[in-house]
Amino acid sequence: MRKRLNLLFVLMTMIILSPMAIDIYLPSMPAMSLEFNVSLSLIQSTLGFFMFSMGVGQILIGPLADRFGRRPIALMGISLYIASSFLGANAEVFELLQTARVLQGIGACATSIVVYSAVRDSFTQAKSAQYYSYLNGAICIIPALAPSFGGFLALYFGWRSTFIFMTLFAILVLFIVIFELPETRPKNTDESGRIYNFQRYTIILKDRHFLFYSLACMAAMASILDYVSYAPDWLINHLGVSEMIFSALFGLNAVVNIIAAFVAPIVIKRFGNRQTVIIAFVTMLASAITQIVIHAWGFSTGLAGAYAFMLPMMLLGIGFSLLVGPATTMALSSFSDRAGTAAAILGCIQMSGAALLVALMQLSNLTAPYAVAFLIGGLMIPFLMIMLMPYLADLHQEKACH
Repeated sequence: MRKRLNLLFVLMTMIILSPMAIDIYLPSMPAMSLEFNVSLSLIQSTLGFFMFSMGVGQILIGPLADRFGRRPIALMGISLYIASSFLGANAEVFELLQTARVLQGIGACATSIVVYSAVRDSFTQAKSAQYYSYLNGAICIIPALAPSFGGFLALYFGWRSTFIFMTLFAILVLFIVIFELPETRPKNTDESGRIYNFQRYTIILKDRHFLFYSLACMAAMASILDYVSYAPDWLINHLGVSEMIFSALFGLNAVVNIIAAFVAPIVIKRFGNRQTVIIAFVTMLASAITQIVIHAWGFSTGLAGAYAFMLPMMLLGIGFSLLVGPATTMALSSFSDRAGTAAAILGCIQMSGAALLVALMQLSNLTAPYAVAFLIGGLMIPFLMIMLMPYLADLHQEKACH
């Protein structure tokens, strides 16, 4: 038990690098827009750059984790994260900041692959869903703390201090990984053939069960990313709330997410993976409907408008917290011999697909509440319909791992 707790702690420190790179500089976006003399939408695009590179990079890095082991890939990824964060802190032109974010996404994707592969390597299918939920709880802590802390740093030291903090924190994680992360790659890992053999991917992509739950993870991530992308401009620029109030509202939502993430293993144990995914989809759909209803009633100005926008997002966060553990477990359940590659494809679909969906949504003229609600609702309804159709049971029923 002690080894498992130690491993979980190490994985938690690694997994929070990704959400930190998303959330800590959100309150600084308006100030960054002014300093670089670019539109706020271009500053928001750095979120998309990060997510897209984090997704695409996994296709390259996943097979490396299966071939060379988890530890070397973790060390490489964290080192790249450190270098790119330092580059972002010193960027003098916007294009250099964009480059830093792309590199930072690749570094974060390496740590993400290692984390999800290590869980699949080390625990049973039943335990994996619970541990993924615990890791999601750690991820949700960052939105509770990072915007407030990032707002404090930006207020007193400028937005560049947020990237300096990411650099220093990643250095700490690097030392933890050096001394505490064991090599978890199973002995039966498939190391045959070339590293980048197309068949490695096609075997996994032909699994309809894997594809369904990977797309489910993508839909949930797109919903969260859409909300995060629209929130700073809507709350700070449109509704006129201060950076600190923005951080407080964001933190309140994140606290609810944290509680949901640590309650999720209880729900999974009670209802099973598949039923928990259905509950998650229903909860996220309810958040979209609530957002539309509240906004239609006219709560669209001042602090009341801020609460009207943020409170339905609590339901979104709860649904996301319930979904990520069981959906990830179900997607990876059949690939114990190539967990690194399977986790990479899952991550690519989840991150890159989410980034593309949000980018397309941002091309519309919809205001933030409707843009968020329509994307969430438009994604949740088809998944719920599929899961309620008995003749499509092979897509979503639980499978025994092998």
